Amino acid sequence: MQSQIPITLLTGFLGAGKTTLLNHLLHDPAAGRIAVVVNEFGDAGLDHDLIEETAEDVVLMAAGCICCSIRGDLSRTLMSLLNRRTQGELAFDRVVIETTGLADPGPVHHTLLIDKELAASFALDGIVTAVDSVLGENTLNQHAEAQAQVAMADRIVLTKRDLANRAAKRALARLLDRLNPGAQRIEADHGAVPSGTLFSLSAMRKETSRSHALDWLAGSAAAAPADPLAGLSGFDLPQADPMLEISAPSHHATDSRIVTESVTIDTPVPARVFDFWLDTLIALRGADILRLKGIVHIEDVPTPFVFHGVQHIFEPPVPLKDWPAGDHTSRVVVIARDFPQEDLRQSLAMLRMRPKEGDETQGITVHTLSAEAL
Repeated sequence: MQSQIPITLLTGFLGAGKTTLLNHLLHDPAAGRIAVVVNEFGDAGLDHDLIEETAEDVVLMAAGCICCSIRGDLSRTLMSLLNRRTQGELAFDRVVIETTGLADPGPVHHTLLIDKELAASFALDGIVTAVDSVLGENTLNQHAEAQAQVAMADRIVLTKRDLANRAAKRALARLLDRLNPGAQRIEADHGAVPSGTLFSLSAMRKETSRSHALDWLAGSAAAAPADPLAGLSGFDLPQADPMLEISAPSHHATDSRIVTESVTIDTPVPARVFDFWLDTLIALRGADILRLKGIVHIEDVPTPFVFHGVQHIFEPPVPLKDWPAGDHTSRVVVIARDFPQEDLRQSLAMLRMRPKEGDETQGITVHTLSAEAL
C-alpha cells in the first residue's frame, strides 16, 4: 500500500449520519488532503457550500446507487482523479467513497482488486460503517443491507449517542457484538470523530506490525462497551485443549442472517490443508462469505501471513516479518450470510486436519464433513 493511494469506504444505512460525518471530516485540517467520491441523489449529498469551497477535491458521481454501475462509473471516476493528480490539477493523499444507504460494500472491494489499473494505484484502507444509536437496533433487525454493512466494517462509528437512552445503547451493543465482534467502535460527537480514527485500518500492507494485525483481526477490548457477550471472536477465551478451541456459537437473533465464527490453532498448518480448506469453502459457499480474514502460520514457512477476502476475491497475502519466534498460533475469522453456524464451525475444523504420515501424493481425506455441510 506504500505506493498506492488509500481508499476509505464510508457506508451505513439510510439516515445513519454518513454525510454529517463526512462534512466534519472535510473540515478537519488534521485529516489531510482528501478526494471525495459521493453519490448525487437529491439533497442527501454534501452541502452545497462545502462542495463549492472544495470543488477541486470533490467528485460527484452520476445519479444512482454506487453498486448499480460500480464496474464502470467508479473505475472511471477514480482513474479521472488519478490522472488529474498526476497532471498536477489536484492534490490529495487519500480517497473517501461514500455509498448510498442501501449499498453493499462488497462490490467496491471487488472492483479495487479486479480492475488492474485501479489495483496498481489504489488500495482499500478500510471500511467504516456509521450506525444510528437511536434506530440502529430496529434497522439491523429489519434490513439485511444494514447487517452486511456492519458485518464488513473495520470500524463502526456510533452516531446520535446523545439522543439514545441507556437501554437502546445496550441493546445495540449486544447486536453489534453478534454481527461483528471484531470491529472497533468509536462514538461520534455530533458527527465529529477524533482525527485519524477512520484511516490506516487495514492490515493488508507491507509495513503491518504484529500488534496492528492482531487489532485488525480481533478488535480491541477497550474499544467496545463492557458486555456479557463481548469476546465472541474467541481470541480471549481461556486456553484449553487445542483440538477443542473453536469458539462458542454466537446465539444470533432469529431475524439475523449473519453468523460469525473463528478458530485458533496452536501449531503450523500444512500448506495442503490450508489450500484444501480455502478452495473447498470458496468453491461451495463463496457467495455467502461476507468477509474472511486471518493470520496463518504455514508449515516450513518462517513467518506468518495476513490474508483477507470478500466472497471469492482475495487480496495478495502479506507476510508479518516482526512476528516473535516461538509463536505459531493461527487465527481465522469468517463472517458469513445464510451459512448455518454449525456448518461454518465444521468448515473451520478442517484446518486441524493433518495428512497421513508418508502420504505425499494423495489429497486430503475428509472423514466428518460433506459438501452439504459446507
